[in-house]
Amino acid sequence: MVQADLVITNGGILTLDQDNNRAGSVAVKDGRITGIWQESEPPKNEVSITGQTQVIDLDGATLIPGFIDTHNHISAYARMKSFLNCSTPPNRNIADILSSVQKRCERTQKGEWINGFGYDDTMLEEARHITKEELDSVSPDHPIFISHISGHSAIANSLAFEKAGIDESVSDSQGGYFGRDDNGQLNGVIFESLAMERFTKKIPEPTKEDLLEQFDEAAQDYLAHGITMNTDSAVGMSGDAEKEIDVHMEASLRGINPMRSQLMIVHKLLQKNGLFGDYTAKQLDQELSDRSNGRVKLDSAKLFQDGSIQALTSALREPYYCDKQKSGQLFHDQKAFNEELADLHTRGFRIAIHGNGDRAIGSIIDGYAHALDAEPRADHRHRIEHVQTGTKQDIEKMGNLGVAGSFFINHVYYWGERHKRLFLGPDRASRISPLADAVEHNLLFTLHSDCPITPISPLFSVWAAVNRLTREGEVLGAEQRIDVVTALKSMTIYGAYLNFDEANAGSIEVGKRADFAVLEADPTKVDPKEIKDIKVQGTFVDGEMVYRKEGVVTE
Repeated sequence: MVQADLVITNGGILTLDQDNNRAGSVAVKDGRITGIWQESEPPKNEVSITGQTQVIDLDGATLIPGFIDTHNHISAYARMKSFLNCSTPPNRNIADILSSVQKRCERTQKGEWINGFGYDDTMLEEARHITKEELDSVSPDHPIFISHISGHSAIANSLAFEKAGIDESVSDSQGGYFGRDDNGQLNGVIFESLAMERFTKKIPEPTKEDLLEQFDEAAQDYLAHGITMNTDSAVGMSGDAEKEIDVHMEASLRGINPMRSQLMIVHKLLQKNGLFGDYTAKQLDQELSDRSNGRVKLDSAKLFQDGSIQALTSALREPYYCDKQKSGQLFHDQKAFNEELADLHTRGFRIAIHGNGDRAIGSIIDGYAHALDAEPRADHRHRIEHVQTGTKQDIEKMGNLGVAGSFFINHVYYWGERHKRLFLGPDRASRISPLADAVEHNLLFTLHSDCPITPISPLFSVWAAVNRLTREGEVLGAEQRIDVVTALKSMTIYGAYLNFDEANAGSIEVGKRADFAVLEADPTKVDPKEIKDIKVQGTFVDGEMVYRKEGVVTE
């Protein structure tokens, strides 16, 4: 007799197990699945239902495993909820953004920082970056720092440059540089993390309680999209790393964040004299787990080997379509890169490396090959993040080395046309996020939102992978589309595999955790173009409903 403190009935259950079984009802006890039946209700002689058993009738809704987003920036997203929205839309041109900045300045005490996010020079009517002089014109009395939608560039005004201690004598580095006008003077544009962090380090940190309040709002947004396991993909990239980790711990312990969390720790914290410079992966994972009562785990050591295609800082093998003088640059020299990867690999870390351009992807593959040659490890599950322009040969090499890919599929919709017309040209643009190649070469892969770069929504990512539609409705690279079930698995069971948690999560099977999302419709039965519009009605973690859409999912 199956024991149950929760029974879910009358649903269309997509188990997403190895055989893609479907079911009608499921039982849960102590947060684990204890029974699954094809019938809409469990046979009375097979399950023990008492007065304490919660019974939920799905009324025909679809139950699937909870979504797993393997690459986003929930900490940054939480902070940015209070920032000025400089995106397009709603802003159409530079004047719109400047007007919004001016209004924010008018209600902000002089000398305090104005933070904005989301501007995209290629979407503005002027098709150019805002200058520091333009920002100065609306407020010379507030330091202003506005992040680009890509996360790999920003703009700042003169006072922000002064606060950061940067003048015309500043020199560029391999990991960050500054835009200049035709006269060679700083124009206010800042590229990549080593340059941007000189500003962000000067911006006052919110208090821990303020950060927890922001994190609460962010976590609720994620839960409303059915996410039950989440990876914060650059912890320690900027700001106070210890405070950022403390917030993750507190959010988990207090129930502010009911999701399971995976943390990618930026590699500088793992270097000699870094915060975790003398840790092995096992030691760091144990410390995170102990401090969070098992809710937070180590995902990986995080590195960047190039930047953003939109900022023309991704390292390509061939020049950019719009500027034949630029092909981007690698962030690390190969020899030093190989040595650092070998050190992290030897210390037991799974490694995740940002690689958008195909030259960067090739460099990462070479770095992993070097580490694995020196110390073979059969099940390392090292990762490449985004894999935007990986060639068929790159994907094949990744598969041969056992290197997984986490694909930023939302690029197709949000930047597809501009990749085709501006950045990459028609041929390379049609191959971005080559998921069909990943399937062909048996690559372990997932999809991700990279939130706040694009909005958090697993179903949108599934829709993008299945349809590959751009903003203008064009199919970009039809041959790289994948089927709906594979796309769903890339945000559930494949994510569990990538997180070394396939025994506990990612599919609806007896013995696994009762982490579920309730959908108003079955993604495998609707028109594929409607998948992104399916609403999440409820989210369960450990058999507890942590999100309920008003008016649905009733007992």
